[in-house]
Amino acid sequence: MRMTRVAATAAAAVLALTMAACGSDDGSGTGTGTGSGSGNTATGVVGKASSGSLKIGVKADQPGLGLQTGTAYEGFDIEIAKIIAKGLGLQESGIQYVTTVSANREPYIQQGTVDLVIATYTINDERKTKVNFGGPYFIAGQDLLVPSASTITAPEQLAGKKVCSVTGSTPAKRIQENYKDAKLQLFDSYSKCITALAGNQVDAVTTDDIILAGYASQSQYAGKFKVVGKPFSEEPYGIGLKKDDKAGCDKINEILKAAATDGSYKAAWDKTLGASGTAAPELDTSKLTNCA
Repeated sequence: MRMTRVAATAAAAVLALTMAACGSDDGSGTGTGTGSGSGNTATGVVGKASSGSLKIGVKADQPGLGLQTGTAYEGFDIEIAKIIAKGLGLQESGIQYVTTVSANREPYIQQGTVDLVIATYTINDERKTKVNFGGPYFIAGQDLLVPSASTITAPEQLAGKKVCSVTGSTPAKRIQENYKDAKLQLFDSYSKCITALAGNQVDAVTTDDIILAGYASQSQYAGKFKVVGKPFSEEPYGIGLKKDDKAGCDKINEILKAAATDGSYKAAWDKTLGASGTAAPELDTSKLTNCA
């Protein structure tokens, strides 16, 4: 009987250890980022939103898109962030905006510094190897901002000219690859490029047309700059999130589809970029990404 009791005790101990080992595989580790875990173990944006907060990376120096004044942020990207947060069931007070620049958007997502990036973030194949994208929510085009008296009318005229853009940006890479005779000047923000242009230190600034239009419309630059108006690319703006968060990506696209029809997308434009007199574009939901 003593041996039987000992054997039973040992068996019980083994069973307990087995159950504990199985129990540890419940998503409480790094997780898959899908937001579909149970309790508070979900790590995707759906799970994060349900916990009452989201960290969203945005630009802080782009008038009309993402501009920080004091502790407040405003612009079209900010309004899109509010639409996404609301669709995820999150109050605006639960959004924590984090200033990002072009070069740190992927690292911020990968490292968990932010949960989402909504920052004039062009979807491209190279970035899709590192992060996932919902959207696009807007299609821009690369253009040039030049002094009002400039004779530059196209990127083909940039040979020997000083052209400013931002480190890690798609526009900078395009100049490097396609217009090799241009003298590229790189900063970590477009606002520094604008300052350089105003000080005659560069001949042109290049990025997406809508960003350039926002800068040119600022009162301190009234009449000083002009957008050339000949876009030479297509830049689909996406919403970046962790590579493995397919559930979050699908949910974002679902929210954008609703925004296209319920008036919230148009309202976001009218409140921000619409002040320039440009009518709100149609959000083409047929172009939304197939979340990987």
